[in-house]
Amino acid sequence: MEKINCDKYLEHLIDAYGDLVFSICYKLVQSYFDAEDLTQDTFLAAYKNLHTFDGKNEKAWVCRIATNKSLDYIKRAGRKVIPTEDAYFNEVLSKEPTPEQSVLETDVKQELYDICSQLKPPYQEIALDYFYYEKDISELVNKSGKNVKTIQTQVYRTKIMLRKLWRRE
Repeated sequence: MEKINCDKYLEHLIDAYGDLVFSICYKLVQSYFDAEDLTQDTFLAAYKNLHTFDGKNEKAWVCRIATNKSLDYIKRAGRKVIPTEDAYFNEVLSKEPTPEQSVLETDVKQELYDICSQLKPPYQEIALDYFYYEKDISELVNKSGKNVKTIQTQVYRTKIMLRKLWRRE
């Protein structure tokens, strides 16, 4: 194609597929401004390669360029991200609780123990084993020798009693 035909053909591509190319880029990169830049890059690449284009299925050709440009951008952007010291340490999850969390957890556990101890048998034992020591229902059944449904009912009733006592506190 000669220069004038290339310019007119590029205008035709932009008019016909500009919005489509932008929407493809935007859906892939999730950024309006980056999608605008990629749309321009797409048509620039199309213009540079018009001499190799056979003229068949121009829509698919332009969409493929847009997709490739966007995917390349995403790959480049992923490599450019270098964590700073603060970002790195904020992302590293420690299995150890912070001192503040430890103190709060200890206080809450003590409150829970005190409230569980206020209940009358058999609910006191159920409350301590199930809520404070965090035992499973199967462990409570094995320990007490009672029926599973009986233990489940006692846990349910204990939960209601604890909720009432907790609100009073």
